[in-house]
Amino acid sequence: MEQLKYWLENLTGGDAMTMLALHILLIVCAVGVFNYVSRRVLARFGRESAGGAAETQWNQVLALAARRPLSILAWVVGISFMGQIVQARTDAAILAVVHPVRTIGVIACLGWFLLRLIGNAKDAIIRRRIARGEEVDRTTVDAIGQILRISVSITTVLVALQSLGFSVEGVLAFGGIGGIAVGFAAKDLLANFFGSLMIYFDRPFAVGDWIRSSEKQIEGTVEDIGWRLTRIRTFDKRPLYVPNSVFTTITVENPSRMSNRRINETIGVRYDDIGVVTDIVEDIRAMLRAHPEIDQEQTLIVNFLQFNEFSLDIMVYTFTRTTVWIDFHEIKQDILLKIAEIIANRGAEIAYPTRISLSRALPPDEKKPAPARTPPSPEPGKAPQGA
Repeated sequence: MEQLKYWLENLTGGDAMTMLALHILLIVCAVGVFNYVSRRVLARFGRESAGGAAETQWNQVLALAARRPLSILAWVVGISFMGQIVQARTDAAILAVVHPVRTIGVIACLGWFLLRLIGNAKDAIIRRRIARGEEVDRTTVDAIGQILRISVSITTVLVALQSLGFSVEGVLAFGGIGGIAVGFAAKDLLANFFGSLMIYFDRPFAVGDWIRSSEKQIEGTVEDIGWRLTRIRTFDKRPLYVPNSVFTTITVENPSRMSNRRINETIGVRYDDIGVVTDIVEDIRAMLRAHPEIDQEQTLIVNFLQFNEFSLDIMVYTFTRTTVWIDFHEIKQDILLKIAEIIANRGAEIAYPTRISLSRALPPDEKKPAPARTPPSPEPGKAPQGA
């Protein structure tokens, strides 16, 4: 800086305003050149290597995380130098904050870089596992990422306070005392926070799972698990925001983790077909045993069940290999149609309730005879008239 000052004095002849303007111009040019060079270096550093297009490179993660914080850091340092030069020329008291502001700016840029690095690393891990065809536990990855971001944020604040001259021990002690009052005032918020921890540790469901609870009429696909709320997309595409504390008090069913889907149907045939019921049962059982989409390791039951009011009921109980909702219904449709074909091939019919009307309609010219009139009974002690 002294050499630069001496060079500028010789160049400007000692004119203070011209020297100040040249100082600022040189700093702006230096920051611009630094940002240009840093962008080119980071772009080259973050370029994917040959043959690595399917996987995210860690150097690209670092380059993307550092690009914007490094540019802002250059301007923070450059503007702080401008402030120091102006302060040396004018002795303005307000410019005494230049050094603390620069310190806070540098710490903030470093913390911002770490937060971006954590977010990019989380996305890179997910993309890398998907590219390899591996299973991705998004809930665990999100939980670790959020914990790291909170740790970095708290550490950045504490370091900034320490740099400004505040005692970290006093801040922590004040936080411990104030935390008791805050805990009573924000018990619902803390309940939701610990509810989210229970979800992360117990993992009853994850992002992308279909869950439901009859106790709170909750059903849909989990889209996001936050520290306070869990966002669920219902099947009519409406978002449902559920506080995490709710999941600690209700029973949650996770159909996404089912191993099979069940077919449980009752097929009724007529009483006239009782002679072929045994053959129908054997044919249905053989069809299910040979069906490629039926899991033969699970329970398979085909039996005559009961004498119903108007049908002979046959129970069909089995499990499909797939758990996909749409594929399951395609398989179920195929099985039911084959059962109907088996019944028809045996000369039987599927039973259904019928009603027979026994009322008789009268001809339009037929008239009902008038009812016979009964003479009134005489009063006691009197003889009827005409006797």
